[in-house]
Amino acid sequence: MIFKVHWIIDGIAEIDADSKEDAEKKLQEGLEEYVKKSDQLMNKFIAKSIQGTAYIEGKDDKDKKEIDSNESKDEKED
Repeated sequence: MIFKVHWIIDGIAEIDADSKEDAEKKLQEGLEEYVKKSDQLMNKFIAKSIQGTAYIEGKDDKDKKEIDSNESKDEKED
């Protein structure tokens, strides 16, 4: 049987940029170039999209850690 598998890769990169938009653009361009050069990502794993959002470490980062912490708690309860 053939099964379709929807996959997601999650990561965090530190990007030196002048703005949030510039950081997102730099990362997106780098990842797109990498994916396009990868025969496996383009033809075996069929990468379709890249998505992300930039934030400044601190308050926004704290909010992200709280979300991650809550998700971990939910997983332990299952």
